[in-house]
Amino acid sequence: MYIYLYLNIATVLFPLLLSFDKRVAFYKKWPALFPAILVNALFFITWDMFFTSIGVWGFNEKYLVGLYLFNLPLEEVLFFITVPYACVFIYEVLNAYIPTDLLQPSAKAIAVLLMLALPLIGIFNIWRLYTSVTFCLLSLMHLVHLRFFADKLLGRFYLAYVVHLVPFLLVNGVLTSLPVVWYNNQYNLGLRLGTIPVEDTMYSMMMLLLTISVYEGLLKRKSHKQYQVLPV
Repeated sequence: MYIYLYLNIATVLFPLLLSFDKRVAFYKKWPALFPAILVNALFFITWDMFFTSIGVWGFNEKYLVGLYLFNLPLEEVLFFITVPYACVFIYEVLNAYIPTDLLQPSAKAIAVLLMLALPLIGIFNIWRLYTSVTFCLLSLMHLVHLRFFADKLLGRFYLAYVVHLVPFLLVNGVLTSLPVVWYNNQYNLGLRLGTIPVEDTMYSMMMLLLTISVYEGLLKRKSHKQYQVLPV
């Protein structure tokens, strides 16, 4: 049973088909999206290979096709392509269909709270590598994002993150309940949302924030270049 492959296909299928919706026109932004996904994939695949090698998590061969990139199954590599694509699609759909930035008034406060709380939790759980590395890197990712965008995008980012939790819980629920992916509780807090380690919620937030930051940066750069070549 190739459950993990089927989940990857299901994750990206509808966002890919709906990318040609006239109001969203997501396909027009692929030149910025695909480099952003590549940056995300290179970062997380490298991290994933290391954590797999030391036993922070692993994979059940029963649910895999049996092809590997070093120590990662093909499906895990695809995960870092299909999930960012679907998440940025959610982000753009919300931008197109909800013109009001609903969370902008609270965005800075949310960011500050995360940047203060997450490193503290990480430091006090320094030997729980999944917890400490994920929480501290997410805090650092917020700092980098704020450096380049201030809080202009955070309201919309947090809204997309909240909405993405619905498919996140469905997909990760299947992955962790069978389990397709298993976690060594020695390296995490041992707190779970059903069968999903709570760290996964922050891991997913960082993956989305990294992808959107690079994506928006490339869109901004393209817009700036077009502005420069406009006739005076």
